[in-house]
Amino acid sequence: MVCASLLSTRSASETTGNMVDTVSKCQRSRIMAAVKSKDTAPEMLVRRLVHSLGYRYRLHVPSLPGTPDLVFPRLKKVINVNGCFWHMHDCGRCRVPSSRRAYWIAKLRRNAARDIRSCRQLRRSGWGVMVVWECQVGPRHEDRLRARIVAFLDKDAKRAAKRSPTRR
Repeated sequence: MVCASLLSTRSASETTGNMVDTVSKCQRSRIMAAVKSKDTAPEMLVRRLVHSLGYRYRLHVPSLPGTPDLVFPRLKKVINVNGCFWHMHDCGRCRVPSSRRAYWIAKLRRNAARDIRSCRQLRRSGWGVMVVWECQVGPRHEDRLRARIVAFLDKDAKRAAKRSPTRR
């Protein structure tokens, strides 16, 4: 596939207005298209950890607000794995690009507002919501993350098990 911008002889600064980009418009489009919303590396690490703990879940249920990453229907709980940049986490990984700042600030604020709306809708519907940030995933954080996940998923499960009669 040949992009029209590859055929152009104008420089990157001429084709994009005031913004100076080091790659062509077509290459930038391909780079941005490669940014995944599902099956990201942090999400895969959380999924492996949750599975190793013995929990089973559904992935990306579109009928729930915000299409949560991991859904535990029996427990009525969800886990969202958010990228720090795309969801405006207040850690050091969320740095607004210096070019087209107004565009990026507006976009990231819309993402964050959508996240808040989705969590609110889920909680009002009786779902428990846990957010795991990209900076909280990795070998250095595995023990702490495991403890958080177990505490979140077991919180009401133990009480429910005590209330329900055992089958024999």
